[in-house]
Parts: sequence; C-alpha cells; structure tokens
Amino acid sequence: MNLNWSVEYVYGARDGSNYRRSIGVNGATPIPAVHVMQGDMLVLNVHNKLDVATSLHPHGIYNNGTNYFDGPDMVTECGIPPGESFTYEINTAAQSGTFWIHGHTRHADVDGLRTPFIIHSNKTPVDYDEELVITLEDWFSQEFYVRMEYIDNRKIDGTFPPNYAGGLFNGYNANRTAPIKFRPGKRYRLRVISMAANNWSLFRILGHKMVVIEADGVRSMPLEVDGLNLGPGQRNSVIVTALNSTDFNYVFEFISTASTVNNESGGKPKNYRGVVEYREGAPIKDIPEQSDKEPVWPDDMALQAADRQPWLPVDRTIDLPVTFYSDPFLVGFWSLGKTLYQPTIVPTLYTAMSMGKLASNESVYAPQTNAYVLRHLEVIEFVISNPFINDHTFHMHGHDFQVTEAGPCGKATGGYPE
Repeated sequence: MNLNWSVEYVYGARDGSNYRRSIGVNGATPIPAVHVMQGDMLVLNVHNKLDVATSLHPHGIYNNGTNYFDGPDMVTECGIPPGESFTYEINTAAQSGTFWIHGHTRHADVDGLRTPFIIHSNKTPVDYDEELVITLEDWFSQEFYVRMEYIDNRKIDGTFPPNYAGGLFNGYNANRTAPIKFRPGKRYRLRVISMAANNWSLFRILGHKMVVIEADGVRSMPLEVDGLNLGPGQRNSVIVTALNSTDFNYVFEFISTASTVNNESGGKPKNYRGVVEYREGAPIKDIPEQSDKEPVWPDDMALQAADRQPWLPVDRTIDLPVTFYSDPFLVGFWSLGKTLYQPTIVPTLYTAMSMGKLASNESVYAPQTNAYVLRHLEVIEFVISNPFINDHTFHMHGHDFQVTEAGPCGKATGGYPE
C-alpha cells in the first residue's frame, strides 16, 4: 500500500472550544486511520510542510533489520527537514493487530500527528461480526511548544500554563461524539487505542462485559473485564457481545486522568459520557453504581499471551530506575537510569554503523544517552523501579517483552515521595 502524506499545519477546534493550530496530514485532522492486511508493505511518502523537522514512528512495529524507518529523531534518523521528503517502508509480514503511527520529533504527536494503524490478520483467531476502532486522546488548549516556552521562561512567581488536557473520543470532544452503534446479539471487536501523550484513559460500556483478546499487538488469552485502563500508547482489543433487546440505549464512559497534574476544581479527572445506540431515540438504561463492587480492569499480570511461551532464560540484568530531577523553579524532568537523556549531534544508529569494531564500546556513544550495547539474540531482563506516586508506561521500540514480576519497590527519596 502506497500513501502520500503531506504533514502540515491545520486549524480547528477539535475539543469544541479552543480554536488553535495543530498538525494534520493532507489538510485533515484527525488523520484517517491506516488499514492494511498482514504481509502488505506500507509505503509512506512523507513531505514535511511544517517549519520544523518531523518524523514518524510506527508504534509497536518490529522494524527488524529496518530500524532506520523507526522514527525517533537523533536515534535512528535526523528527522525530515522543512520542505523535504522521506519514504518509510513498513513491513507487516511478522505482525498483526492494533498499532498506531505518530510523530516522533518535537512532540508533534501531542499536537495531532497521530493515527491508528491496523494490521488485519490473514487468519482471524477470534470469531466476531464487526469491528470498530476507538481512539482515546488528551488534547491541550495550546500547542506543545507554546506551553514549553512558558515553562522554560522559569516564571518567578511559580505560575505555569493551564496543563490539564481535555479528552478526545474518536478525534473530537468526547461529550459530543457520535454514538457507538450496536445491533442486537452481534459480537463486536473494539480496537481501543490510547493515543494520549500524558493522561491515562479509562473506558467502559455500562451494562456490558468486555473480553480482552489482544494487548499491544499481541494476542492474549481471553480475560473478562468491566472496562479498560490504558496508559499512553497502550492498546487493547476486546470482544463485546451486544444485548438482545433494542428497548434501551446504554452509556459509555471515558475518563481522562493524570497523576502528574495537581487537582483542579472540576478538572481532574475529566469525565465524558456517550451513547451506545441500539435504537435511535430509545431511552437510556439507568444502571446505578454498585457501591459494594469495584469495576474489574485488566491486570497486566493477569493477561497471558495466547502463544503461552515459557519464560525466557535471562543472560543479563539491567536496572533502570525511574529518576526525577527538578530545578529551583520546580520544572521537572524524568529519566530512566541515572542519566538525564539529551539528544545527540549524530543519530545513535549512524554512530553504530560507522564506528566499526568500536561500535560495541559503550563509551563511543554520547554519555547523556545512557547507552547499553547488547549482543545479538541476548535475553535481557530489565528491572524498572518506580518509587514515585506517578504511573508510567514502558514502551520498547521494536520488541515485545514478557512481564515476569511486579510489586512494590520502596519509596522515593526526592521529588514526589510516595
């Protein structure tokens, strides 16, 4: 499949109230979803009409042997300069499932450069009648770098820009979105994608159960839940069986929240409600909350991959503690490991390809990259400890991984103690 993408500025009020500049493709925002069949080669011819560099990352794709198409600027590429073009070739032979494509330079994804990327399997592992793609996003009233400039000015009075995002459901204000239409008795595969930059997204349909069958592009053993709790970048496919009656319509809930943001009056969390429509004009079914029963959300440790692969034998362990730094003006920086990452002058991949035998020496890479050199087919155990109150998702480009253990890791000694 060949697509020509012109990445450019567009204007609109996707949240229904803040008319602002954002980033779209071919004049469109939200950007239309990309659907391919497993085995297709997706060729993205990208022309950059922005006034800054840009790049694209196919989130969750292995790019095994082609990581120069992975997208992170100054890691695997330089970024596409303004007015220039670059072609990405994304091989889907080894994968199927629910993914997304987003900008990976100057946080362009925060301003709208993001869209679903669905790889349909040639063999349907689960029986269902129809499928729907659902996107959950956070959306700020100002462009990312407008907000960052405000923070970087180090306001002496300690004030910061409005930093609690609103929520978008399928690209628009979640309170004004079109209904999800169900037909009685049908089985639906909902591909739910959190394309948020900062906020966590909770999604459920009152009066309906969900069965998780896929997590982050990996087919899973069925797990029944009441709703989904997705961090930024996470995806789940669920099967929802529609009820047999058209007497009532039902409510879906989307909650957008972030532990990194102080509570605001009426602002945290952001709660949105929409309609699952069985019949146009039907009344909404009143389903009272059960005070003695908490909703069941997916537990990462309860999810099991459908291939039931046993734990891999570990060759080496690398500790990656979550670290928080702050300056006197309370501007904070997060890092993995004990070094605050800063971009390099030369992309890391280019250094690896040009240093010959020295490429296996970690010291040839800029010290601020906190680089680790791994041996081919080496099995690495990462121990990620987060002693802070803030939740963090962990995404590794080009790889799936096994979650083998989880639990408390102690308390933070600085920043925001637990």
